[in-house]
Amino acid sequence: MSNLSGKVALVTGGSRGIGAAIARRLAAEGADVAISFAKEAAAADKVIADIEAQGRKGLAIVADSSDPEAVRRAVVETVKGLGRLDILINNAGVFPFGPFEAVSLEEYDRTMAIHARAAFVAAQEASRHMRTGGRIIAIGSNLGERVPFPGVALYAMSKSALIGFTKVLARDLGPRGITVNLVQPGSTETDMNPSDGASADEQRGLTALGQFGSATDVAAAVAYLSSDGARQVTGASFLVDGGANA
Repeated sequence: MSNLSGKVALVTGGSRGIGAAIARRLAAEGADVAISFAKEAAAADKVIADIEAQGRKGLAIVADSSDPEAVRRAVVETVKGLGRLDILINNAGVFPFGPFEAVSLEEYDRTMAIHARAAFVAAQEASRHMRTGGRIIAIGSNLGERVPFPGVALYAMSKSALIGFTKVLARDLGPRGITVNLVQPGSTETDMNPSDGASADEQRGLTALGQFGSATDVAAAVAYLSSDGARQVTGASFLVDGGANA
């Protein structure tokens, strides 16, 4: 029997990159998986096809994570479409980059909405449906703890909010047997941050291993935290950054 057989997961921002890798890995572990996405329907359809090819049920939900009602609806549609919800992965994200003095209030509001507010709203709605053994996992960033270069003030601020939220939500939901954890990737090969990009060599130089991670590395950590083997792990942050924050 697979680790997650009989479970249902929702991965926000699951049509590409880290989110897609997580969705595929959870399906490989036996879960039925819903993904939310804002655009790129063809990419979402491909992820669902891969999930179904593993013998699992898949569900794609159009939901912009900057819209709190859409976030809440994605949770409700997951429960309606797949019958329950056991695992929530708050993954949807953006990467604002540039001088601090050039950050607009509109960009601030959108980034905080996607990274912080959406995680709060999704967890709040998911907690209404979860049973004992539920899992809530956010995808943060190692930049939420340590920032070795300029230009990411807004991004780092928004991701650091997940650290405090993870700790306090673990206390709130612990009595119900629901765990809450945070996975913090470092430089990871995705279309948003390719390993042959302009700053790739600089990023590699900041790590202990001297290399980019892959989305499947992050997915492996999420799969563990979603499993029964992690039943005693809550309120914790896991760095998957090649030792960049060591």
